[in-house]
Amino acid sequence: MDIGRFIVVGENIHCTRIFKVGGKSVRTHADGVSEIVFSANGERRSLLVPPVFTEGADWQNGRVKHCAVAIWQGCYGPPADQAAGVDYLQALAKAQEARGAAYLDINVDEFSSDTEERVRLMQWTVAVVQNAVSIPVSVDSSSQPILKAGLEACDPERGKPMVNSVSLERTDALDLAARCKAVVIASAAGESGLPANTEERLANLDRLMPMLTDAGLEPADIHVDPLVFPISVDAANGRGFLDAVKAVREKYGPDIHIVAGLSNVSFGMPNRKLINQVFSWLAVETGADGGIVDPAQINLETLRGLDTASEGFQLAKALLLGEDEYGMTFIAASRDGTLG
Repeated sequence: MDIGRFIVVGENIHCTRIFKVGGKSVRTHADGVSEIVFSANGERRSLLVPPVFTEGADWQNGRVKHCAVAIWQGCYGPPADQAAGVDYLQALAKAQEARGAAYLDINVDEFSSDTEERVRLMQWTVAVVQNAVSIPVSVDSSSQPILKAGLEACDPERGKPMVNSVSLERTDALDLAARCKAVVIASAAGESGLPANTEERLANLDRLMPMLTDAGLEPADIHVDPLVFPISVDAANGRGFLDAVKAVREKYGPDIHIVAGLSNVSFGMPNRKLINQVFSWLAVETGADGGIVDPAQINLETLRGLDTASEGFQLAKALLLGEDEYGMTFIAASRDGTLG
């Protein structure tokens, strides 16, 4: 398959992203000081984890939200730690741009429950990211004030920003996108729930798409998200998404884009990187042309380079198409080292 394009919406600047405490990126020294280690401009750097995180429930459960740490230090830390917070976020941004990201998704929703604070932090984070890269931002939030703040902080000279996302449940985000001249991720979600099959996805989009065009969006401004659900929950979820991609492409033609959070498919499974890469390949083969992904793992070059005849690819493909009942063959191969 000749993969002509793959629009990467880089997903890494997000306050839900976690590192394992004690993993390769998080170290605690004998004096009790904890740090996140990273590389910036070819140098090893350190981002201290403040007590507000080390004394929290996430840390006690062995996790730390590393982007949230960087934002906290960048905004509230002493000068040296403020600089480290900025450098950390900018290193994430630069790395994603270097691996082919077309947009950088930014989400601060889980930083706190204070909307006013999150508005300020969204504005701050957009500014920090834009000072490091040349590509536009994708503003991601469930809150209208935060979406508005992020979009208004975007530099239009970088290209149209992106709204992640609009749906029948969030039509107010559409009005905001139109005012800010943004492109949109158009979700196939319904007004009060998620679709169960292709028919429900299309029924939701049939109602949403006229709203998008009435608001002045061109087909190329619309990135349809048919929604990915984990195969660990239902083995049919992989094929169900691919069927929906095919149906969306057939119905709405070649000019719209089709993207999704493709890594959602592998939640709860071993060897997630392989599953995600094969799933992305299958999605493009079916009609998608992008994804909300980690560009270090999934990008145009990676997809073009996949060995589709390899045992790993074929086992993951069978898993994703529902041909490997309960994923037992794939799981066994993962456990015995067959997949590497």
